[in-house]
Amino acid sequence: MERPAPGTRLSRAPARLACRSDTPRIRSGSGFFMVDDDRRYMMRALDLAKRGLGATSPNPMVGCVLVRNGEIVGEGWHSRAGEPHAEVEAIAAAGPNAKGATAYVTLEPCAHHGRTPPCTEALLNAGVAEVVYALPDPNPKAAGGAERLRAKGLNVRGEVCAKEAAYLNRFWLHAIRAGRPYVVAKFAMSLDGRIATKTGDSKWITGPAARARAHELRRSADAIIVGAGTVIADDPSLTARPEIGETSYPLRVVLDSAGRTSPGAAVFDRTGRGALLAATSAAPHARLDAYRRHGVDAVVLSADAQGRPDLQELLGELKIRGCCGVMVEGGSQVLGAFFDARLVDEVWAFIAPIVIGAGKPAIAGEGVARIADALRLCDLETETLGADILARGRINRGL
Repeated sequence: MERPAPGTRLSRAPARLACRSDTPRIRSGSGFFMVDDDRRYMMRALDLAKRGLGATSPNPMVGCVLVRNGEIVGEGWHSRAGEPHAEVEAIAAAGPNAKGATAYVTLEPCAHHGRTPPCTEALLNAGVAEVVYALPDPNPKAAGGAERLRAKGLNVRGEVCAKEAAYLNRFWLHAIRAGRPYVVAKFAMSLDGRIATKTGDSKWITGPAARARAHELRRSADAIIVGAGTVIADDPSLTARPEIGETSYPLRVVLDSAGRTSPGAAVFDRTGRGALLAATSAAPHARLDAYRRHGVDAVVLSADAQGRPDLQELLGELKIRGCCGVMVEGGSQVLGAFFDARLVDEVWAFIAPIVIGAGKPAIAGEGVARIADALRLCDLETETLGADILARGRINRGL
């Protein structure tokens, strides 16, 4: 399904999915049902959930489909934090057809009063007869919706398309369970692992298709982290610029121990989530004040052994600011520091079919002394993007 342009308000008119005549059927007390219906409708709900990409944090992306007599009668998704949840939108789209319907929801309906009322009450009030969800809610404040619905006589089933739902909301799930944002390391390099020549030239190692794919990752992240060297050398804006639609502005984070970067750098633009400067006590007070006058959120963190801002503290600050997923984009020293600290959860490596020779490595830092200690990826996937290759996967922590 094509992704809509960011910021576009899409129609919530229900889609009509006809059951395939060749699908195996099983008899139940009320007649026949298609054995793959649960998966088909839940996958549709997951497609709807994706429409909230980059806009729902610190909430999860959630989609909902209401099905009655084998036909979708209502659809909804959570489009932005603070706005109605997916179930409420689907019920509104279905109107009176919600009564007696089955609700397919990508996350267990919430049972608490937050910025919006409980979705369990909305489902009960609408007369929904059955609820199928993908993932149980790990948030102790919101969990318990399934039991609440069962207590009111509804048939409730879970764990349908759970793996797909967990991947979609991996940032949010990790932030709840680990207490820090999910960290994605992204870099574009040559076949011999270089991100720039010995003179510092780096534009462009990869082609347009790879760069467009990288912007998709930026759009999904709540924050993008770079070092002072990258800002001084390239003056990047760190926005997410899709081919079609509006530019999105995640929180731009600059690691700058002594405040070397210019307060007027493009990265410090106030649009969207704004910018954060992470410094240490080595930064002069007058310099920090200059950033703040420019509208930059400047924080002073503890220094690590190399005199750089402590990364654990940084992630804690980002969690406080509602960040669930962050992208570390460079340079090589910053990437190396995150890998050395074992704080990377996922890797996106864009590889161009070129050989640079002497130049800057993609990842610096201390590294490991033995191959046996190297970080290994699992759930590895590769994509061909023009002449380039994207290799991405999660860090295998043996869990």
